[in-house]
Amino acid sequence: MKTTNLLLISALVISLFIFWSLKEILILFFASIIIAMALCTITGRIRDFLNIPRWTSLGITLISIVLITSISIVIIIPQFTTEFQELINQIPSAVGKLWELSINTFYNFAEIIYKDSVPDLADRTILTNKLNIFPDGATLANGVTDSITKLISLAGNVGIGILQLIFIISVALMISLQPSSYREVAILLVPSFYRRRARIILLKCGSSLSSWMTGVVLSSICVAILASIGLYLLGIKLVIANALIAGVLNIIPNVGPTISTIFPLSVALLDAPWKSLAVLGLYILIQNIESYIITPSIMHKQVKLLPGLTITAQFIFTILFGPLGLLLAIPMAVVIQVFVKEIIIHDILEKNYFTNHSKERRG
Repeated sequence: MKTTNLLLISALVISLFIFWSLKEILILFFASIIIAMALCTITGRIRDFLNIPRWTSLGITLISIVLITSISIVIIIPQFTTEFQELINQIPSAVGKLWELSINTFYNFAEIIYKDSVPDLADRTILTNKLNIFPDGATLANGVTDSITKLISLAGNVGIGILQLIFIISVALMISLQPSSYREVAILLVPSFYRRRARIILLKCGSSLSSWMTGVVLSSICVAILASIGLYLLGIKLVIANALIAGVLNIIPNVGPTISTIFPLSVALLDAPWKSLAVLGLYILIQNIESYIITPSIMHKQVKLLPGLTITAQFIFTILFGPLGLLLAIPMAVVIQVFVKEIIIHDILEKNYFTNHSKERRG
C-alpha cells in the first residue's frame, strides 16, 4: 500500500511539473475540451430527445451552431455594435452628470447645516467646470480601441490569435467526434493499476463539467431575459446591448456582473438620477434571483464551489494564463476539485487512515 501511495504521489508531482512546463499549450487544449464537452452535451440531449444516432445528432448540432452564428453576425452583432458604441460615447456624459449631482448635493447639505453662514468652500462653477477633465465619447471610444489593440499585441499578434482559435476549434471538433476514444488514450497515460479508477474520475469530471456548462448557459440566458425585461419597463435605452452584455458577462462570476452594471447605470444617469438607482436595484435583484433561485434549480447536480474558492481560482488562473485563464477559471476549478476529492482525499488520505487504523486494532 505504501508503494502504491508513493507511486501516486510521484505521478502527481511529475504531472504538475509537466503541466507547468506546457501550461500555454495545455490551457488551449483545456479550452478545446470545454468546447468539445459543450458539443457532446448538446449532441447527447438531441440524441435522447429525437432518438437518433449520435452522428446524426452531432451533425444537427454543428449545423445549428453555424446557422445561429451566421444569424448573429448578420442581424444581432451589427445592432449590438452600434448600440455598444453609443453606450461608450455616453459614459463621459454620465460621469460628468454624476459629478455635477454630487457637487450640488454637497452644497445643498452645506446650506442646510450652515444656513446663512455658508463657508466659502469653493465656487460651484469652478467645481462643475472640472468636468472638462473627463474625455468626450469619441476620445473614450478611441481609448477603448487602443486598449484592446494593446491587449492583443501583448498576447502576441492577431495572426497567432487566429492560429490559436483554429487550434482550439479543430481539437474540439476532433474530440467531439470520438470522445470515448480520446478518453481511453488519456487513461493509457496512467499506470495500469490505477486505470480503472482513473476512468471513473474522468467520467466524474465530464459529468461535473457538463452540469456546469448547462447551468451557466441557461443561467446566462435567464439573466439576459430578465435584464431586457427590467430595462424595457424602466424605459432605459440600448436594451439589446445591455441585456447581451449582462448575459455574456454572467459567465464570469463576481467580475462579470459587476462590469455589466456600469453600462446601463451610465445610460440611466443621463436620463434621470432616480433611474440609475432603479437600474442598480434591478441588477442586484437579478443577481439574487440568479444566485438563489435559478442557479440552485438548474445546477443541483453541479460540483459546488464556495465563493471564496471561486475568487481565488479566478485570481490565480488569471495570473498564470491571462484573460483566457479568467474565462476558464471556474471549469478548471471544478476539475481540480474533483481531482482533489477523488485522488488526494479518497484514494490517498482516507485509505491511509483506514489502513493505519486497522493495523492499530490488530496490534
